[in-house]
Amino acid sequence: MKTVNIGGVPEHFNLAWYLTLKNGDYKNENINLRWHDYPGGTGEMNEALRKGEIDIAVILTEGIIKDIIEGNPSKIVQTFVETPLIWGIHVGANSTYQSLEDLKGSKAAISRYGSGSHLMAYINAQNNHWDIKKELQFEVVQDLNGAVDGLTNGKADYFMWEKFMTKPLVDKGVFRRLGSCPTPWPCFVIAVRDTFLENDADTLQTILKIINKATTEFKSIPNIDQVIAKRYDQKLEDVQEWLSLTEWSQSSMSETTIDNVQEQLLALNIIPKSVPYNTLVHNL
Repeated sequence: MKTVNIGGVPEHFNLAWYLTLKNGDYKNENINLRWHDYPGGTGEMNEALRKGEIDIAVILTEGIIKDIIEGNPSKIVQTFVETPLIWGIHVGANSTYQSLEDLKGSKAAISRYGSGSHLMAYINAQNNHWDIKKELQFEVVQDLNGAVDGLTNGKADYFMWEKFMTKPLVDKGVFRRLGSCPTPWPCFVIAVRDTFLENDADTLQTILKIINKATTEFKSIPNIDQVIAKRYDQKLEDVQEWLSLTEWSQSSMSETTIDNVQEQLLALNIIPKSVPYNTLVHNL
């Protein structure tokens, strides 16, 4: 049996992976797929890909593109979630900040440099016409729990994270959400280490066939909204809204989309240069 290591965030976007693992779909194809949770997000997964701790990552588009350009020996093989990720912009419950304008020049909590929470702070700053060189500061907090501590204790002023996963913290009065910032591109992709692509292409094809079938049928699973609400401690109406806004993909990422992402990251000085499509994407 072929052992394959895969990583992703422990969030509702990845529930289809859990369900297919629980059903034994990969073992039926003689694949021992081992899932690893990365609560630290994209920065943590990029490190794991580089070290060979995982073969595959379900990862944020902007974060993996930046890291491949900086030497991560991996490629994007397909889009996983077609729709944007809606980043909530949060402050601590007792913060004096009342609007996005108030946050100009304050300190953003980020999970890691190169993570989605880091890169999207630039997008948010651009959207609000801030001076990116002078009005962005960062405090590394590792993950959501670190952000709760950082915002509560004043180490950082605001934190950007997927708004539905942070909604329970808003409901409990731990965070206040001042606004939101959607990614201007499809949010999650499946990235694979080059060595795995070279040596195990058939195994990868089988894994993708299984997960793509699962995401195609995901919304039609009976009571899936209730399953998600219970598993991720969400209100049913929030889960139903999230499901209505989220579309999975079973297709490779287009050259137009890749060019668009690179263009925006380059304009923000997040990447030093644009690279050819086939440097970032491997079409199976």
